[in-house]
Amino acid sequence: MVGNWLKTSILMAGIVVLFGTVGAALGGAGGMLIALLIAAAMNVYAYWFSDKAVLKMYNAREVDATSAPEFYNMVSELARNAELPMPKVYIIDEAQPNAFATGRNPENAAVAATTGIMQLLTTRELRGVMAHELAHVKHRDTLISTISATIAGAISSIAQFGMLFAHGRDRGVHPAVAILIMILAPIAAMLIQMAISRAREFEADRAGAEISNDPTALAAALQKIHSYAHKIPLETAEQHPETAQMMIINPLSADGIKGLFSTHPQTEERIARLMAMAA
Repeated sequence: MVGNWLKTSILMAGIVVLFGTVGAALGGAGGMLIALLIAAAMNVYAYWFSDKAVLKMYNAREVDATSAPEFYNMVSELARNAELPMPKVYIIDEAQPNAFATGRNPENAAVAATTGIMQLLTTRELRGVMAHELAHVKHRDTLISTISATIAGAISSIAQFGMLFAHGRDRGVHPAVAILIMILAPIAAMLIQMAISRAREFEADRAGAEISNDPTALAAALQKIHSYAHKIPLETAEQHPETAQMMIINPLSADGIKGLFSTHPQTEERIARLMAMAA
């Protein structure tokens, strides 16, 4: 938990430094001040509201014991197994099988699953997936995961910030500088994604298998999801690839630059580790 808090602090400090440096390069002291104010506001927003923003982005709808009794009660049972407060439960009307967890802490957590994953998996397999997501909540991975997704998306605003200064006649910013900013902004976003350790997925698999007491079910679920996910597009993830690292399986097609956003370990290795647990 301390490690994730440290990562979060470094991430939030890094975005302030990045914005401030760009602002100073493009607009001097005035530009740096504006950039620092934007970065500070972004950090506050990301900490308190990034989870709601991601859920809204995916048009997730909250369900309860009345509207989705089987799914809701499954999450409730697993939360008790994990000794966690009951999270909010959401369903996303998308055909691609996938799931994620979000929230700044276990007391303000939410788990979400697509209708595709609920239709594809057996009850045992779905139980394994939701146990994996609750493991992320227990380990407090969701804070840095959701904040990084929000900030990585906002990095693109640096490019517009650069063009704003480049078009200012009184600032004398060379067009080449603005072009360089536009090139480096996506790279910075990619590096933020790479800052999210792939090891956390292995650890969530291990802890999820313990919460559900069924490692083979999670292994079977990962195999099914991996087989189907890349065949069925998830348009929201394609439009916002910075959110891909939140999912249990990378939802992006491997084409082009989007493949660079993958922070997931090889599914085969995840399955092998789970089967070793079962053995």
